[in-house]
Amino acid sequence: MATLKIAGLNLDISWKNKEENFKQIEKELTSVDADLFLLPEMFSTGFCMEAEEVADRNLETLTWMKSFATSKNSAVAGSVSVAENGKFYNRFYFVFPDGNFEYYDKRHLFSYSGEDKVYTAGIERKAVEYKGFRILLQVCFDLRFPVFSRNQDDYDAILYVANWPSSRVEAWKSLLKARSIENQAFLFGLNRIGTDGYKNDYEESSLVYFPDGKEISERENNVVLSEWSLEELKEFRTKFPFLAERDGFELK
Repeated sequence: MATLKIAGLNLDISWKNKEENFKQIEKELTSVDADLFLLPEMFSTGFCMEAEEVADRNLETLTWMKSFATSKNSAVAGSVSVAENGKFYNRFYFVFPDGNFEYYDKRHLFSYSGEDKVYTAGIERKAVEYKGFRILLQVCFDLRFPVFSRNQDDYDAILYVANWPSSRVEAWKSLLKARSIENQAFLFGLNRIGTDGYKNDYEESSLVYFPDGKEISERENNVVLSEWSLEELKEFRTKFPFLAERDGFELK
């Protein structure tokens, strides 16, 4: 039965400095082995509203992700500020070991910071298949909207990447656990650390859950590690078939 080992990096993102962030990630993950490496929201620039200045226009971050995935023979995932056809997107890339990729554009833009005035919202949610797991991609503020992420028996795990500040961190912790339990799915919530260019502080608050609400991770320096078993998940869902009683709805 399929297993998946994930390594998430609690990154102190260098503000608007892509090359420095690439170097730091490579340094911190040099000796780490995993099937999937997870990086925070806008990991190459920080959660930055100066999109004209920082957004990728030549796929520079995606190019680095492909190189990293190839060198590690593993997948790598994280969100990036991207310019495309005159618009900006907060784009969550999932890059496979062979360099192929899929992506999800953040649906719920954080109006409190003005993200909705700068970036364009995505339309469709996205689940990718990797090593036998169906994985839903979500970004930060998406966490507050349970209808959008409701499991329609179409995924096994959720990845949330974020820049979620310490001032609201209790909401982050509580909602991550709730999303895992209510959707009967593995969940990895990866947050950044440090202080950003707007003087927002971020504490170490990355969390991983089994769908019974148990936290299932180990920590080595700034790396959060977790290994998932698809067989354990299926056994749990068979024993507690709550998803079969979910309410029906259709997203517009």
